[in-house]
Amino acid sequence: MLLFVFLSILFFPSSTLSLNQEGLYLQQIKLSLSDPDSALSSWSDRDTTPCSWSGIKCDPTTSSITSIDLSNSNVAGPFPSLLCRLQNLTSLSFSINNINSTLPLDISTCQNLQHLDLSQNLLTGTLPHTLADLPNLRYLDLTGNNFSGDIPDTFARFQKLEVISLVYNLMDGIIPPFLGNITTLRMLNLSYNPFTPGRVPPEFGNLTNLETLWLTQCNLNGEIPDSLGRLKKLKDLDLALNNLGGSIPGSLTELTSVVQIELYNNSLTGGLPRGLGKLTELKRLDVSMNRLTGWIPDELCQLPLESLNLYENGFTGTLPASIADSPSLYELRLFQNRLTGELPQNLGKNAPLRWIDVSNNDLTGQIPASLCENGELEEILMIYNSFSGQIPESLSQCRSLTRVRLGYNRLSGEVPAGLWGLPHVSLFDLFNNSFSGPISKTIASAANLSKLIIDMNNFDGNIPEEIGFLANLSEFSGSENRFNGSLPGSIVNLKELGSLDLHGNALSGDLPDGVNSWKKMNELNLASNAFSGNIPDGIGGMSLLNYLDLSNNRLSGKIPIGLQNLKLNKLNLSNNRLSGEIPPLFAKEMYKSSFVGNPGLCGDIEGLCDGRGGGRGIGYAWSMRSIFALAVFLLIFGVVWFYFKYRNFKKARAVDKSKWTLMSFHNLGFSEYEILDCLDEDNVIGSGSSGKVYKVVLSNGEAVAVKKLWGGQKKQGGDVDVEKGQVIQDNGFDAEVATLSKIRHKNIVKLWCCCTTRDCNLLVYEYMSNGSLGDLLHSSKGGLLDWPTRYKIVADAAEGLSYLHHDCVPPIVHRDVKSNNILLDGDYGARVADFGVAKVFESTGKLKSMSIIAGSCGYIAPEYAYTLRVNEKSDIYSFGVVILELVTGKRPVDPDYGEKDLVNWVCTTLDLKGVDHVIDPRLDSCFKEEICKVLNIGILCTSPLPINRPSMRRVVKMLQEIGADNQSKTAKKDGKLTPYYFEDASDHGSVA
Repeated sequence: MLLFVFLSILFFPSSTLSLNQEGLYLQQIKLSLSDPDSALSSWSDRDTTPCSWSGIKCDPTTSSITSIDLSNSNVAGPFPSLLCRLQNLTSLSFSINNINSTLPLDISTCQNLQHLDLSQNLLTGTLPHTLADLPNLRYLDLTGNNFSGDIPDTFARFQKLEVISLVYNLMDGIIPPFLGNITTLRMLNLSYNPFTPGRVPPEFGNLTNLETLWLTQCNLNGEIPDSLGRLKKLKDLDLALNNLGGSIPGSLTELTSVVQIELYNNSLTGGLPRGLGKLTELKRLDVSMNRLTGWIPDELCQLPLESLNLYENGFTGTLPASIADSPSLYELRLFQNRLTGELPQNLGKNAPLRWIDVSNNDLTGQIPASLCENGELEEILMIYNSFSGQIPESLSQCRSLTRVRLGYNRLSGEVPAGLWGLPHVSLFDLFNNSFSGPISKTIASAANLSKLIIDMNNFDGNIPEEIGFLANLSEFSGSENRFNGSLPGSIVNLKELGSLDLHGNALSGDLPDGVNSWKKMNELNLASNAFSGNIPDGIGGMSLLNYLDLSNNRLSGKIPIGLQNLKLNKLNLSNNRLSGEIPPLFAKEMYKSSFVGNPGLCGDIEGLCDGRGGGRGIGYAWSMRSIFALAVFLLIFGVVWFYFKYRNFKKARAVDKSKWTLMSFHNLGFSEYEILDCLDEDNVIGSGSSGKVYKVVLSNGEAVAVKKLWGGQKKQGGDVDVEKGQVIQDNGFDAEVATLSKIRHKNIVKLWCCCTTRDCNLLVYEYMSNGSLGDLLHSSKGGLLDWPTRYKIVADAAEGLSYLHHDCVPPIVHRDVKSNNILLDGDYGARVADFGVAKVFESTGKLKSMSIIAGSCGYIAPEYAYTLRVNEKSDIYSFGVVILELVTGKRPVDPDYGEKDLVNWVCTTLDLKGVDHVIDPRLDSCFKEEICKVLNIGILCTSPLPINRPSMRRVVKMLQEIGADNQSKTAKKDGKLTPYYFEDASDHGSVA
């Protein structure tokens, strides 16, 4: 029997026994990795060798493995050290996967390794010093991981290394000078790491074989060393986004092989160095956002440039005419300098120009007619100059245009008809010029137009009916022109319209019916025209409206009672022919200026209602005096009664009302005393580390939320922590509250006023009846939030944050975005709240704040741990966590996660189990496709690398695309989502 078994094994070996030893190693590696996409399905133990397996290459003679490439295979797990048993392995690539361990010290046993690419993974810990023990290593790419600490000093021993890339890691030591000893290097890329602040090592000038040197955003300071001029083979130099100072060294003009120089966003001073004409290979130069001065050298403009970025400096003089002769120029950005003179009239004639931005200079003359001669021009931005003459007719044929900004110039004449109707233009800005003539009917073809800004010109004629065809129009500003006739009825078809400003024209006729279709209208200003007829009742249905000005018209009839339903920051109906009673909510002295000049209006506001009765006799006068005397008596009695009733109550509170200061930001229907009298324990609706929140029902029936901040002592230097009630004496609190009070957006909670004393602060907000998203989502009522409601909430909150980041001047970083700071009104509309401790960008580009707190547990971006700095990307990470909360129904931190948080739990669960185990089971599965798309956005926002997170403007756009079209699939069948996202370049362009 034993003999039979032996013979069976000998002549009929099993499939497993037939696989060679290297194949067996790979089988063990396969078992150690998660493979949701079945990328390793061809790794079969039935083969004799692994040479036919996907990602495997072998020596054709010996059948030994020489190369493994599993890039973008979506595998996950620890780094497989077993790979180093493959003795002839020379190339290993695991890029764009989810390898989530440290890089082990025994990596040094891969003695023949020449190429190692582990980029875009989740590797952590310090770099192993044993990497330098790989004697043949030529290529090392660890981009996009989470390595931290120092670059090991053993790296100085590399003898053959040609490429090293540590981009987008968490390296926080110094940039070591000994890297200058690796003279074989052709590429050194250390960009986007939080290195300890320091200088560019002069030793890097020894790297004479270097072709690429990238040190972007590495906390560099000091001056650029002259030694870099010795890098004769250098093609790409990037020192951007640092704090380098001093002048640009003249030695850089010796880089005769250089193709690209990026020095933007530093503190460089002086002029551009002489000798730039020697850089005959230079194609792209970006020295923007520095403090450079002087003239733009003609020798620079004679080079074969493709891209020239000199914006946000102090350059003077004229733009050399030679720039127009560059045959490859596609980008020219010179905005925010002090340039004078005219643009070359043949600019664009010889080159495929795509972007030109010369805004905020003092340029004169005419706009060159040849800008779009090659048919590729996308953006023409020339605001805040002194250009004159007419817009060239040639631009009306430029169908590639997407943005046109010519505001604040001296342009005149009629706008070419074709320019109104360009199909791809989203922004058309002619503000403050002297244009005349009508809006052409060709505007019907401007299908992508979102913002039409033509204020302060001499446009005339009727506003054409074709304006109603612009389905994407969100802003139409045409004030202070000479438009006449009535508003076209089609204008009510503009469903996306959020702002309509046509004040200061000669428009007449009735206001159109159907204005209630403007569901997104936020600002409506039709003042100083000749409109007549009634105010449409539908205005009361524009729930997002907070600015309404119909003053100085000929409107008649009654004021619609529905106006009381609006939460208006400004209301002005003055100087019309309105009659009847003023709606009760507005019948107060504080609203008087909103209604003056309407002789027929009556209400309880002195001076509005003229007497119309016959002569009054002495009896009538005595009656009025009697009533007045009785009123005075009752008033005195009431005051005395209230004084005695509340004397003890006031003492208990120890609050001297006479010392309270009220700072209001809107027309208030209440006083600080009405607020103070309601601050008792029965009205508390919330309490936390920063203070208590009260619900106060006012005498007019409205409710407000009052946040009483805990008291504290004044900090040294006048700093303040508003959330802890610490009051300053240097107006820092007043300055920041004043800034925040100017915020006007439908998705940001309204701050009515603040009340202050020496040791206490009260913030009075609009009351949100459905409380916070966090409380609702994580309570028993969470099941009531169906997916359409959750989508509405996340879209609303995104628009609010986008407003803070992109539309406020200066921009505001919230710093504490979380579900508890997203409040919900009665219709589950979302408002971003508690931004009173937000950070405000100063004009220097730096942040100031009154708070030392930088977020809440579970929401804090990972980079805060090593930088202690916040920016808009910190908010985006926190918002991503909120998205994950909405999709999963889970809290950001929970004991079930162990030492991890919601972000880690989602990523791990997606990898191991798929999307079905991530989505909140309370949600209807019919919305799965849309939920997956929103989940994908949440994952993008919580990328560990800030550079990979989209801007809030981009997030809003992605959410809008999901709402408009959910046909395309973002989730694979197993639920794995796209792990990386790179921002559209258009979001980083000129603020102009």
